[in-house]
Amino acid sequence: MRKNIIVSNRLPVNVTKLEKSFLFQSSSGGLATGLKSIHQKTDSLWIGWSGLSDDDLNKKDKVDVSNSLSKLNLREVKLTTKEIEKFYYGLSNKCIWPLFHYFIEYAKFNENDWKSYVKVNQKFCNEVIKHAATNGTVWVHDYQLLLLPKMIKESRPDLTIGFFLHIPFPSFEIFRIFPWRNDLLEGILGADLVGFHTFDYQRHFLSSVKRILRYDVDFNRVNLGSREVVVNTFPMGIDYDRFNKAAKLHKKQKKSQQSELKIQLNLHKKSSDDSKLILSIDRLDYTKGVINRIKAFELFLEKNPEYLEKVRLVMLSVPSRSNVPEYKKLKKETDEFVGRINGKFATVNWTPIWYYYRHMDFDDLIDLYMISDIAMITPVRDGMNLVAKEFVATRVDSDGVLILSEMAGASKELFEAITVNPFDLNSMANSILKAIKMPVDEQVRRNQTMQKRLSRYTVKYWANAFFKTLKNKSNEKKDPSTIKIKNGLIKIIQDEFSKAKKRLLLFDYDGTLVDFHHKPEAATPSVEILNLLKTLAEKNNTRLVIVSGRDKQFLEKWFSKLNITLFAEHGHFHKKINKKWIEKIQKDTNWKQNFLPIFQDFTDRTPGTFTEEKSNCIVWHYRKTDPELANDRVVELKTVINSLISENLIMMDGDKAIEITNVNINKGSAVNSILNEDEYDFVLCAGDDISDENMFVNLPDKAFSIKVGRKATRAKYFLESPDEMINLLKKIS
Repeated sequence: MRKNIIVSNRLPVNVTKLEKSFLFQSSSGGLATGLKSIHQKTDSLWIGWSGLSDDDLNKKDKVDVSNSLSKLNLREVKLTTKEIEKFYYGLSNKCIWPLFHYFIEYAKFNENDWKSYVKVNQKFCNEVIKHAATNGTVWVHDYQLLLLPKMIKESRPDLTIGFFLHIPFPSFEIFRIFPWRNDLLEGILGADLVGFHTFDYQRHFLSSVKRILRYDVDFNRVNLGSREVVVNTFPMGIDYDRFNKAAKLHKKQKKSQQSELKIQLNLHKKSSDDSKLILSIDRLDYTKGVINRIKAFELFLEKNPEYLEKVRLVMLSVPSRSNVPEYKKLKKETDEFVGRINGKFATVNWTPIWYYYRHMDFDDLIDLYMISDIAMITPVRDGMNLVAKEFVATRVDSDGVLILSEMAGASKELFEAITVNPFDLNSMANSILKAIKMPVDEQVRRNQTMQKRLSRYTVKYWANAFFKTLKNKSNEKKDPSTIKIKNGLIKIIQDEFSKAKKRLLLFDYDGTLVDFHHKPEAATPSVEILNLLKTLAEKNNTRLVIVSGRDKQFLEKWFSKLNITLFAEHGHFHKKINKKWIEKIQKDTNWKQNFLPIFQDFTDRTPGTFTEEKSNCIVWHYRKTDPELANDRVVELKTVINSLISENLIMMDGDKAIEITNVNINKGSAVNSILNEDEYDFVLCAGDDISDENMFVNLPDKAFSIKVGRKATRAKYFLESPDEMINLLKKIS
């Protein structure tokens, strides 16, 4: 069992099948580098897919691979060819990837792919549960495993879970297109700490949480009642020393040590005193904006013919998902654009674009970075983009210019780069001219500022900062006053209920026995609930009471024929079994005429809200309106109310509702009146919002007070939903 577990779609090794064995090579990617120090600890384990299809291996191969990975402190999740096709190439890369990068037209919503995605996430979960030590930490990575945090949390609530998304999180307007959007959000919120590269992605995520799940968000914290999810920004760095030191070594190379690529690039540099090399490096992906970059370079040459035969674009496109139709089309389109521009401008001694479509080893990459005068990194959407940071790290003389898309996450840190809109071809073309003409002292000033940050906030710093925050989250003191009701506690409640001589059951209605409905009149009790309450109310020595904010007409209609004591409008009206309604306080309600126009004005100005008038109170409901608009309106309405309200009235901030009522009427008074009528040796009270807190604080010490829903409370115990409350009542009935 391991204390620290890292989970990613791919393991940090490249596994190659040889004729009679397997070759295992450590990945040089940023994630593997950053998490190396954490992974190397004896109590740590990395779980992921090996990259091999399980049905392509015989029994001996499977054992050999598993044993070899175990020696590297790795554990594989075995995937079949079909699962790889539907989970990885299907939902992950044909749906989530394009949608999260704003390429809606490429997103394919396939039900079978979704089912495979759920199934594979569960496979990862099973492997984590199998190896996670009690009270351990789990760090889950990226868009292939969005459901995993919740799956782990539901099976092992003792674990502290972190989740980091390495791609953009889209705006609410884009994200809500996804058919299984609720599942993805709930999946991520299984984590205790959620991390993004930029504040924009964090803001988009929280906006979707508020608008789709309707959870309460306080700055960067999502309140789930039983726990709190922290959402924060952790911009990923690079292994700065590795790139910087390699560049310094390459600078000292003798001619005999230089690669063919470097010699070829040097020949271009020597062809003219003012020759310039512009570097473009990307995976071949439609999110990288390669075509727009080529078009911008063409426009630059047309607008500035004096730079013909002096400026060359060196393009390195790394093959990616070459079997996917969209990528095949992009490769063909790129080849055609490069060919057309070279045919249009090339001379005997000069070709405007050198185009490489291949993987390039580390040393050649360093040479490309160093010899280029300008790096043009202009994706149309990118989570971070580490290439931009690598280019800056290799500028050992602090010269060179970085042109960077404002759509890349890295632009939020590299302010000194020339930032461009990758959809504005004129601006991009002009940025090339600006970069060429930039004085060396300005280049040095810009690069040194960026290098200072990158050398401090490295990939190791990023990993340690996230992991430290995750550890702090696991060490947070849990609130001992609120305990989730589970099987063991249910058994205790059952036993106490069965042996009690006099029982009292107190329930709120909306949000406790039934879910909220945007039309209150539609939130009626089901036959199942009515039969359950009837069964409980008819038990010997059992008194059942409903204390609700509902009006007496509603409670009369649904519950008057049952053996239930009823309190309406928080206790303003009281009805005992087979008796008439009694009004607790007969007061002048002319005050309502002062507030009704105000409430109606806010209703008119806020779509999705409505005003409800009762005998002794008025309520402004805002459950169905936009959460961010509601936040502004609530502050505004409270300010107005506080300026007008008298000492005889009280304002209650309920569950998506603002209510004004008589100060002397509350659910606590109703509960007190019931408790004073008799001696009870079993008391159970359940409610869901702030008005029910008045009940909880007036209960005897031995009472079972239960908060229903995801909110802070004075109750001793909590349940997640009305469904869980009904299930509890079934068990004790």
